[in-house]
Amino acid sequence: MAKGKRDSEQAKLSMLSPFELKDELIKAAGGGAVERAANLAMLNAGRGNPNFLATIPRHGFWQLGLFAMREAERSFAYMPEGVGGFPKREGLAERFELFVREHKDVPGVAFLAGCVSYVRDQLGLSGTDFLYEMCEGILASNYPVPDRMLKISEVIVGQYLRREMIGKHPFVGEFDIFAVEGGTAAMTYIFNTMRENHLITAGDTIALGMPIFTPYIEIPSLNDYQLNVVNLNADVSKGWQYTNKELDKLRDPKVKAFFLVNPSNPPSVKISDESLEYIADIIKERPDLILLTDDVYGTFADDFVSLFALAPRNTILVYSYSKYFGATGWRLGTIATHRDNVLDKLLSDLPKATKAELHKRYESITTDPDNLKFIDRLVADSRTVALNHTAGLSTPQQVQMVLFSLFALMDTPDAYKNALKRVIRRRKQALYEEIGISFKDDDPDQVDYYTILDVEFLGERAYGRKFVDWLLANTEPTELLFRLASEARVVLLPGMGFGTPHPSGRVSLANLNESDYRKIGRAVRKLIEEYVERYNEATGSKLDKSKVI
Repeated sequence: MAKGKRDSEQAKLSMLSPFELKDELIKAAGGGAVERAANLAMLNAGRGNPNFLATIPRHGFWQLGLFAMREAERSFAYMPEGVGGFPKREGLAERFELFVREHKDVPGVAFLAGCVSYVRDQLGLSGTDFLYEMCEGILASNYPVPDRMLKISEVIVGQYLRREMIGKHPFVGEFDIFAVEGGTAAMTYIFNTMRENHLITAGDTIALGMPIFTPYIEIPSLNDYQLNVVNLNADVSKGWQYTNKELDKLRDPKVKAFFLVNPSNPPSVKISDESLEYIADIIKERPDLILLTDDVYGTFADDFVSLFALAPRNTILVYSYSKYFGATGWRLGTIATHRDNVLDKLLSDLPKATKAELHKRYESITTDPDNLKFIDRLVADSRTVALNHTAGLSTPQQVQMVLFSLFALMDTPDAYKNALKRVIRRRKQALYEEIGISFKDDDPDQVDYYTILDVEFLGERAYGRKFVDWLLANTEPTELLFRLASEARVVLLPGMGFGTPHPSGRVSLANLNESDYRKIGRAVRKLIEEYVERYNEATGSKLDKSKVI
């Protein structure tokens, strides 16, 4: 292919979302556009989907389903046509204890018995009510009631979020939860309801903590929203932390909302305690600022504390169960807001004409639409208001969410969490050793679900600025990724698609085995050495291509 045409094609590809470019890289690696990581000849480290999952709460789910079927078959038992009915509350706990005794050696049954005990003894809830909600939920025989989230399920998930997102940090008050179809649905619903309720309007300014999950970059520019964006850029030289100078951009009263992913995607670094405190101090000056923190990777961090813990009145918390429990296919996510929050205050302060417009929007679902909380507007808007009565995450999904939550709550020594941390950190070490990057594991803010191979930062550190300038002048950012794909069958995602300042590759440390990361490391090293050779030939230099980065 002629150089001009090749450059034109590379320029077009650089405009694609990294998740769309991934399909082109997979094709270059010899796979189909929708091929999964099962193609062992191709090492697709571009996927964030983990190759590990939590087994115990899944065993519990299937055994709970069998118990619930026994309960359903007790009704209409006289009919031979396979007709069942709703579970009966009376005697439910006793029948469950009998089920446990009959199946005590079956995987998942002891876990279920532990769940009932924990809910009853530690949370002080009715074991019978819990069992009934779980049985009815897993049978999916009724609409989600309440539509925002099942009652006992919300309490249990709330306890899980308190443990993982707030921890030991002081927290006053309660919060509401909306169970949604994964973190992606949470993003969609929040943007939409903020627009519908005039909390953000076309031409408004929001801030993004960069780098960030690509949809947060792409959604604001859509015709639906037409928002101006101020980027707060994390500094790669400071371990991907935000400087106070960057955070000070939030002091501008034009900034209506600040969206961030913490720990970050793709650098996989949690915001430092100092920066969290700094943001909380800014909120004291800007009590009207809306914060959204997407904390899906928080459970992989050491001693994680969410921004939601420090500034609960201003913060919308988004959390997904997808990565930690290996449950991307379940589509399990939550939105949480403090019961005393700035969103509801901003709604109450809207102009009279706007409030009248919103009164009409929601008057079919409540007798007091003016005081409908933001989180309940999310529920209604998720079903275009008119279908509010059928809103809510499917009840089997909520049941699995509850079992995941109880699994973590009952794991007091954090055995599962520590096992996952060991797995991904060993993978990172294997990758770095083969590339030739000196491995340091002493940053308490590193989470390591992903790692970023920053061409400019690492290249300058190893070979100097002249080499980096030559490399950037003689290659397109995506060229390196396509060469890895076509020559080594290694697929990485472009970091710049997530807002990284330099050309880079995002490596997921969650979806391949340790030996695979060694292969990826060797492929990256070979590519680096080839470019060093080309640089030496072009410039007459004598850089040592075997140098440890």
